Amino acid sequence: MAGLGAALARACPLPLDEPLLLFLSGELGAGKTTLARGLLAAAGVAGPVRSPSYALIEVYRLARLTIVHADLYRLGGPEELEPLGLRELHAPGHLWIVEWPERAAGALPDCDLQLELSIEAAAHPVRLAGGGPRGAAWYAAALELVRVSH
Repeated sequence: MAGLGAALARACPLPLDEPLLLFLSGELGAGKTTLARGLLAAAGVAGPVRSPSYALIEVYRLARLTIVHADLYRLGGPEELEPLGLRELHAPGHLWIVEWPERAAGALPDCDLQLELSIEAAAHPVRLAGGGPRGAAWYAAALELVRVSH
């Protein structure tokens, strides 16, 4: 998962003229936060990456990009999203990584790429679960980087 996250960081289509939204779905322990940490580290976030499980949102301002990492697991419903201030972070140059987006169904902007992570006996498979053409191209470029590195 960390490797896929790193590949997504390397394949990120910069500069971002509009926000880029990555939604990560899947059961507890499927690797959502591990993927996010891999992306954040490869994007240049130095030091430990905190899981936003309690704060709900962590914002990382980098030279060429601002990354918004949200973990909505503890959200009681979509109505609890507005006080988090995400609306102000929906701007050019921003990449969102949203874990548990289904907890805010209907209140989030449309995603560019949604990945469904799962747990199986010998692996943690990832399935493309939604998004648009920009997200599909981003994911394809990241998968190519993963293939080349193996």
